[in-house]
Amino acid sequence: MIKIGLAGKPNGGKSTFFKSSTLANVEIASYPFTTIDANHGIAFARSVCPCVEMDEKCGNCRDGFRFVPVEMIDVAGLVPDAHLGKGLGNEFLDNLRQADVIIDVVDASGSTDEGGNTVEIGSYNPLKEVDFIERELSMWFYGIIKRDWGRTSRKIQSDGMKVLAEKLAGLGVSEQAIKRSIDDVELPEKTSSWKEDDLRLFSETVIKRSKPIIIAANKMDIAPEENLSRLERLDERGYKVILTSAAGELALRMAEKNDFIRYIPGDEDFEIVDDKRINKKQLDALEYIKNMMKEKGGTGVQNVINTAVFDLLKMIVVYPVENEKKCTDKDGNVLPDAFLLKKGSKAKDLAYQVHSDIGDGFLFAIDARKKMRLGEDYELKENEIIKIVSSR
Repeated sequence: MIKIGLAGKPNGGKSTFFKSSTLANVEIASYPFTTIDANHGIAFARSVCPCVEMDEKCGNCRDGFRFVPVEMIDVAGLVPDAHLGKGLGNEFLDNLRQADVIIDVVDASGSTDEGGNTVEIGSYNPLKEVDFIERELSMWFYGIIKRDWGRTSRKIQSDGMKVLAEKLAGLGVSEQAIKRSIDDVELPEKTSSWKEDDLRLFSETVIKRSKPIIIAANKMDIAPEENLSRLERLDERGYKVILTSAAGELALRMAEKNDFIRYIPGDEDFEIVDDKRINKKQLDALEYIKNMMKEKGGTGVQNVINTAVFDLLKMIVVYPVENEKKCTDKDGNVLPDAFLLKKGSKAKDLAYQVHSDIGDGFLFAIDARKKMRLGEDYELKENEIIKIVSSR
């Protein structure tokens, strides 16, 4: 399962973002280091379900939207010099090893300083937060790469990039990411000649390739326009930036859970369905959120997750079935499963996702829409419905 890591300084809204995405029971408080041990929960990527084209609906989507599970990890807050062990840096960085993509939850309102302490709204520049978190992540990689570098670099001369890949394997860095990072910054192929600045440059580059980062500019409803403009200009540095209100999303998810409103995560509006059980304070809060969503186009939380999964990680959703005529499993359930696969994945890759035995015995696949037979090297496309035929 895809793993999304939530990074951010203490008290910037990270745990609120986590709870609004997963509805997991986590502590949220207005003081630094509320999160000490990493929280794990299930969030969902939203995609249009193929059953909208079918006479029989699947029963696994909401109003034609399929929500595909991903794991979300809310780690301890990050402070400057975390890579040296300050704050809870060691715990943060160790938990982040597991992440495929990182959501950097930034306090766009500027109402907390770099240590997570409350300050006047707008008095802290959120760009500083982005910069120090970027630096901590690259210095974390740098520290691991530099360790025993003299011995490692000599081995690389004879064993190639494989040695460096083994050194970074625990961080989820592929050999391909290493090669591309070296090409990106035009470093010498002879790694034993790399100087300290070369190691730093490589570290900055390889973490962006192996653990792409998206910025969730949180607390958008109280953020000064100047701060939002500053953050949105980060696209010039290659960042995707999405304005969010994790607190607004959490309020909607809880109201929906209690049947006060009708809301589907990712929608730009919601409908109050039972105002008799809602007091005036709650109604005022919902009205405030509704106006904010109208102005900003939603709370942004689901948009961040979708962008992380589909844009940064370049995933697609594919639906395996056993009966290609009815698009069902053996029990007659319509489109029972939805799998996330890397764009460019082949039919045989899907077979292995279903089960290793199915992959080992792969014979061919069938496109359920076109009723066309497909070979193992057929490249899967978004929202395809596929039957796998296997000797197993």
